[in-house]
Amino acid sequence: QVQLVESGGGLVQAGGSLRLSCAASGRTFSSHAMGWFRQAPGEEREFVAAISWNGGSTRYADSVKGRFTISRDNAKNAVYLQMNSLKPEDTAVYYCAADLNYNGPYYSSTAPSSYAYWGQGTQVTVSS
Repeated sequence: QVQLVESGGGLVQAGGSLRLSCAASGRTFSSHAMGWFRQAPGEEREFVAAISWNGGSTRYADSVKGRFTISRDNAKNAVYLQMNSLKPEDTAVYYCAADLNYNGPYYSSTAPSSYAYWGQGTQVTVSS
């Protein structure tokens, strides 16, 4: 059974930091791009960051560029999201996802429809 399990969410004051982790089990995703998305109440799920299978290419939403960093450890079958300078508008449930498509070593996608596996999400709340 394939599982993606997020952890590291919580309540933090504006300006603070959190590091989200996503642990995969049931299969290896070391050859696949991974992504982070988020969904605030009443909003659609939106792209946050993505990383190619070899970690050589990363993509970020404009709203988080310069504040968030995505990374991965293929030996641990894990992906991370370091979030700095958090803002109240970053409040959302954060999901990690695995993309089974392969379009080259630097491929990753910003589209939720590209991702085949999703975690259950972890809540991030940023207070002002």
